[in-house]
Amino acid sequence: MAPKTSTAGKTGQSASAPPEAADVIPLRYGDDPYVWACWLYYEDGRTQSEIAEIMGISRATVNSYLADARSRGIVNISLEPSRLSSITIAQELKRHFHLQDCYVVPNDEGKEPLIDRLGKAGAQALAKLIKSGDTLTIAWGRTTLAIAENLAMSNLQDVTVVQATGGTRASFSYTPEQCAFTLANAIGAKLITITAPAIVSSSTVRAALLDEALIGDQFAALSQSNKAIFGVSSLRPNSTIHTSGFFESVSIQDYLSKGAVGVVAGRFIDAMGQPVSGPLDGRIIGLSLDKLRSIGMRIAVAGGFDKVPAILAALRGGYVNVLITDAATGQGILNAEGVAVPDPRQRGRGDTGAAPNNFRTQIKKFLNNPDNVVEELLQGILKAHGNYLAPINGSSRALVARNGPRDGKVGLVIGGGTGHEPCFVGYVGKGLADAVAVGNIFSSPPPAPILDCTRAASGGKGVLYVYGNYAGDVMNFEMAAEMAAEDAQIEVRTVLTTDDIASSSLEDREGRRGVAGNFFVFKVAGAACDRGLSLDECEAVTRKANARTFTIGVALEPCSLPQTRRHNFEIGPDEMEIGMGIHGERGVSRDRMMTADEVTDRIMDRIFAEMNAVSGDRVAVLVNSFGATPLMELYILFRRVEQRLAAKNIHIEANWIGHYCTSLDMAGASISILHLDAELNDLLHHPCDTAFLRVG
Repeated sequence: MAPKTSTAGKTGQSASAPPEAADVIPLRYGDDPYVWACWLYYEDGRTQSEIAEIMGISRATVNSYLADARSRGIVNISLEPSRLSSITIAQELKRHFHLQDCYVVPNDEGKEPLIDRLGKAGAQALAKLIKSGDTLTIAWGRTTLAIAENLAMSNLQDVTVVQATGGTRASFSYTPEQCAFTLANAIGAKLITITAPAIVSSSTVRAALLDEALIGDQFAALSQSNKAIFGVSSLRPNSTIHTSGFFESVSIQDYLSKGAVGVVAGRFIDAMGQPVSGPLDGRIIGLSLDKLRSIGMRIAVAGGFDKVPAILAALRGGYVNVLITDAATGQGILNAEGVAVPDPRQRGRGDTGAAPNNFRTQIKKFLNNPDNVVEELLQGILKAHGNYLAPINGSSRALVARNGPRDGKVGLVIGGGTGHEPCFVGYVGKGLADAVAVGNIFSSPPPAPILDCTRAASGGKGVLYVYGNYAGDVMNFEMAAEMAAEDAQIEVRTVLTTDDIASSSLEDREGRRGVAGNFFVFKVAGAACDRGLSLDECEAVTRKANARTFTIGVALEPCSLPQTRRHNFEIGPDEMEIGMGIHGERGVSRDRMMTADEVTDRIMDRIFAEMNAVSGDRVAVLVNSFGATPLMELYILFRRVEQRLAAKNIHIEANWIGHYCTSLDMAGASISILHLDAELNDLLHHPCDTAFLRVG
C-alpha cells in the first residue's frame, strides 16, 4: 500500500510535532514515524530521497526526523569500541610526544597479520603525506616493504626516492635495495640507490668509499631528503637487525651491555633515544641519526608489543614526528610513559578529578630490609628444600639439584629473575632441571652464576638452556654459553620460551615473551634429558613443546615491588588488563571488567585460533595464579576451560591449577594450553621430583 502524502506539515507547525507525518505507517513501527525513518536510514541503508518517497514526505522532513531522533535519544550512534579506542590512543600519542600526526590501527584479535595491517595503514597515510617535488628516504625492513607494496600513486611529479643505507648480504626480500625500488615504482619516482655495503670492514674502507664521486653524489641526494620512512627494530633474537648480517663480525652483547633497546636505520639507541656506541661505529654507510633528526617529516611505521621499548626510545630521541602503529602497541607506549588514556565514553560526565576513596598509597608486606629480600628468600628456600637444592660454590644465586646431574645425560639449566615463585627454583630436581640461575626481582641472572650452573649440570653430553625470551636473559645466557664453550669445552644449546600469544602477532611468534607456559616446556625438556636423549633430540622436542604451548594472562590488580610497596600502575575499579607478562608490566590492552566465563572465553578464542586442534586431540592445561588470586577463582576459570575444550571434543590429559609462575602479588591469572602429541604426552607423564612439582 502506497502511503499518501501528508500536507499538514507544509503550512508550518510547532517544534514539538513532526513537520509532516505519513498517513499509513507499517505496523512494525507502531505509530511512530521517527522509528520508521530511522529504521529505513540506519538498518536498511536507504538514502534520504528514497525514504522521502517511501514515507510520502519531503526530503527536508526526513532530515528533520533523523536529527530529532538523535536529539530525543531514539537513536544512539556509537563507534565500534576498538576503533574509538584507537582514535583516543592516537590523540594521546600525538599530544604527549608533540607529533605532527599519528595513525593507530585498531586491534583485530589476530585476524590479519600485523605487518599487513601496518603496511595498509602506512600506505594510506603516505598517500596523503607524499607531495610532488618530495625527496623521500626509505630504510629497510619488513614493515617498510609492506607499505611500499600496498602503495599506488600516479599523480605525482618530480619525486625522488633515496635508499637510506647501503646494501646487505642477507637473502630476505626486504633488503634496502628492494624497499627503495618498490616504493619508487609504486609512486613513479626517480630512484637513487646507495651502491655500497651497509657495513664495511673498517672505518678506513668507509672513508675511502665515501670519497668516491658516485657515492658522494648519492649521499648528496640523501642529504636533500625532506621526508623519511623507516621502521623501528627491537633487539629480540628474531628481529630484522639480527637477520640483516649486522652481527656476523660483532656481538650484539656489545650493544645490549650498554643499554641498547632498539635500532633506527641501522643505528643503535638506548631507552632515552641516545646513540649507543659500539664496534660498528665508523663502519656503517647510511643515514646518520643526526641527519635523520634534521629531516622535516620523519615517518616511523612499527608495531608489536615487543617493540614498545624501541619505539618509545625513538620517540624520546626525537627521531619520529609522524607515527603509524597499532592500538595495543600505542597503549603500551603510553603505559610505559605513565600516560592514562581517557575513556572517550566518560567525556562530559562531570569527572571531579578526585582520587577514589579506596586508593592505597602503600602495600603491606612481610619484610625486613627490602634490599635483602632476594637473599632472605633464597635462604628460606634452601632451609625448606635443602633435600632438593644445594648452592654451587656457596652461592645461593646458582643452585644445583641434589639428585639431578649425572654422567652420560644432557644437563638442563633454567633461570630467571625472582618474584615468580615457585618458578624457577621450584622446578629443579630429578627428572626436571639440573640447575637454576637466580636473578634479582624481575631481572636476569648475570653470566657468572649461569656458567656455574652449566658446569654443575654438565654430564659430558652437552647442556640445554631453557629460559624466557627477554633481552637481558638472552644477553647473559649467551655470554655464559660462550664462556662454557671456551673455558670448559661444554656444548650448549638454547631454547627460548615464547608461549605468550598476546605479546606479539602470529607471524612474529619467535618474538613473543615466555610466561607461565615455561612450566610445560621445562617439564618436557627435563624428561627428555632424564631419558638419556641426545642433545639434538632434547633440543628438538623442547622446541616442539614450546611451539605447541599457548598462554594468555589477565590482571585485575597490579603487583607491587618490595622496595616501593606501591602498585606499579593503577587499574580502574571496572577495568582489567589483558595480555599480562610476568614482570609487573601493564597488559597489551585494557578492557572493561568481565565475568569469569567471559574472560575465559576471550582467552580460549585466541588460543583456539592458533592451536589448530581437532576433535579427539589431547591437551594439558595450566591455570596459573599471578600471586594474589585464590584457588576458588582459578577453579572457576578451569571449569570454563574444560567446558570449551569438551565442546570441541578435546580431552584434557593432565591439568595443574594454582601458583606456578607468579608476578609477586598481582591479582590475576593466566591460562596455558599444551597441545599434545604422543611424544609430548609421554614426556609430560615422565616422573619428576622437585620441591614444587612431583609427577609419577
